[in-house]
Amino acid sequence: MRNWLIMKNGAHVIGLFQGMFDKNILTFNPGWNSDAEPLEEFTDVRELQRLLKDRGVNMVSEADESTAGPASFVIVDPDGNTILVDQHV
Repeated sequence: MRNWLIMKNGAHVIGLFQGMFDKNILTFNPGWNSDAEPLEEFTDVRELQRLLKDRGVNMVSEADESTAGPASFVIVDPDGNTILVDQHV
């Protein structure tokens, strides 16, 4: 039994995941379009992480900046919402 559902309306995508995360989470997937297809050009997750860290954003978990390809980092916004930036390519 799957405990998740992805809903799409045009370019807008919402994922519902039961039991996978402790609380609400926002996710962003650099390198994918709204159909989960690879993009030719995008800003790598490690560059996004560097930009945020340079602006003083605290990381909950970090991507290894010595690697390439799939990686992720997690931050928390000022309202306490978890944000996962998860690159699959």
